[in-house]
Amino acid sequence: MNDHKLCALADIPDPGSAGFEVPYKNQTLRLMAIRQKDTVYVYENSCPHRRLPLDFKEGQFLDAEQKYILCSNHVALFQIHDGVCIEGPCKGAGLNTFPAQVQDGEIFVTL
Repeated sequence: MNDHKLCALADIPDPGSAGFEVPYKNQTLRLMAIRQKDTVYVYENSCPHRRLPLDFKEGQFLDAEQKYILCSNHVALFQIHDGVCIEGPCKGAGLNTFPAQVQDGEIFVTL
């Protein structure tokens, strides 16, 4: 396991989201970071239903009210705090989670 710096906390609006591509085990891993105040949740940018990216515009993952993560392909809704799908074809499934922490204003994810 190693920590990878994603960006500064201030680079993501509150509330808001951003997308990232990071090197991982000789491939590129697509991640999304969702910010709520000083907490950041990081998930793989891949819908459990069909393994397609979730963002409807690059780096935009939240619904209009910014209460849920929204899959642009299947209109599935995921809870921000745990990545569990509460509505849509993958209801009950969850997003792959990566531990994240904020240190000195920077966001790090453990891969």
